Amino acid sequence: MPDREITRRGLMLVLSSPSGAGKTTIARKLLEREPNLKMSVSATTRPRRRGEVQGIDYQFVDASAFGEMVNRGELLEHAKVFGHYYGTPRKPVEAALAAGRDMLFDIDWQGTQQLAQSARSDLVSVFILPPSTAELERRLKGRAQDSDEVVASRMALAADEMSHWPEYDYIVINVEVEGSIAEVRAILVAERLRRARQIGLVDFVRRLQQGQ
Repeated sequence: MPDREITRRGLMLVLSSPSGAGKTTIARKLLEREPNLKMSVSATTRPRRRGEVQGIDYQFVDASAFGEMVNRGELLEHAKVFGHYYGTPRKPVEAALAAGRDMLFDIDWQGTQQLAQSARSDLVSVFILPPSTAELERRLKGRAQDSDEVVASRMALAADEMSHWPEYDYIVINVEVEGSIAEVRAILVAERLRRARQIGLVDFVRRLQQGQ
C-alpha cells in the first residue's frame, strides 16, 4: 500500500495578523480539529497572564535566560514585541518535522522572516486580515483584556503589520471565523500533498513504472 512506502516530512504552519484580527481563535480551532498539528510553544520574557500555564502557553523565562538561548543558537527565530522578547525553541520543532508532525506558529512578521531565512522549504505562511479597521478595533475592545491605551497602541501598529502581507504565501480575510478556519485547513491539506514533502515518492513511482 502507498501509505506504507511513502512518509511525509512535517511542515511549519505560520499564522500572523495584527492583534485582534482573529489568528489566536483560528489557531485554537485548528488544533482541536487537526490531530497531527501541534502548537509550537514560544519562549518569552512577557509576564504570565492569569490562566496561562508554563510550558503549555509559553515557556516563561527572564531576560538573561532568553539572551543565553539566543547566544547558543537555540532559537529558530526571535523578536521584540510590545517591549517583550519572544522566540521559538529549535529542538522540539526540528524533532517534530523529522517525525512527520506539523507545527503551528502564532508569530509576527519579524519571526516569519527569520523562519523563511532558516527553513523556507518547511514553511507555510498565512496572514490573517480583518475585514475592516473598524471591525479590528471592535474586536480589540471586545476582548476586554487591554486598557484603552494598549488598544490604541495596537491599532497604531496594525497598519505597519499589515504592510507585510505580500511576504506571506496565503492571505485569509477573517470575515467569519468558521469560513476562515475552513480556508486555512484547505491550505494545510494542499501543502501536505506537496511533492517535495513526500519521502519515498520517487522510489514508489519508479516501481509503478516498472509494473510492480
